[in-house]
Amino acid sequence: MKPKIITIDGPAGSGKTTVSKLVARQLGWVYVDTGALYRGVALGVKAANIDYENPGALQSLLDSLSFTIVTQGKSMQLLSSGCDITDKIRTPEISMLASTLSAKPGVRAALLGMQRAIAVEKNAVFEGRDMGTVVFPDADYKFFLLADLKTRAMRRFKETPGQPLDEVEQDMAKRDKNDSEREVAPLKPADDAIIIDSTALTIEAVVARIMNKINHETPRPEQVICHIHDK
Repeated sequence: MKPKIITIDGPAGSGKTTVSKLVARQLGWVYVDTGALYRGVALGVKAANIDYENPGALQSLLDSLSFTIVTQGKSMQLLSSGCDITDKIRTPEISMLASTLSAKPGVRAALLGMQRAIAVEKNAVFEGRDMGTVVFPDADYKFFLLADLKTRAMRRFKETPGQPLDEVEQDMAKRDKNDSEREVAPLKPADDAIIIDSTALTIEAVVARIMNKINHETPRPEQVICHIHDK
């Protein structure tokens, strides 16, 4: 039987990471943070100190990288040539560089096959920015999470204190612009995605909404905007 796929896309701070993990846990499926792969490339670029605007230099680096995704219980680890880099890729600098690099066709092409290979093996929940539009256009269920900028910035600030809140918001706005305006696979909901505004929602409410759709409804071809304001 063909493995089933759920895609959960959205901008930074929309809650997609936590929601994706919880949905995968409830279903007993594999959780895949595809953004970690782009962060892994960003870390490689930074470590090698290459000019990523040079296509040849960037491609040489991509050819040398070897990523392995390891899922252990509730967590996912990213290994680069056998070394765990999970903690090293969670910095504001790497996040911004990953956003820049994700607009490069060569980077997207290099990671596309890896992402699709995972889906061949087992049921999975894929979190990202173009999972439902580009990587898995035929996914069984597609969700797109939204939240206003200030709410998302506050969430990220609480997760990684140390950077001033106003800087977090500025960085997030810049990344939103980069991700949504890039020519290659821009951040946007798929035409048949179920859109959930998580601004005024608890994580539990978002997960419940998604699980209800999966358990009781067939995805509809049109976009469905769900504004739920209970906490």
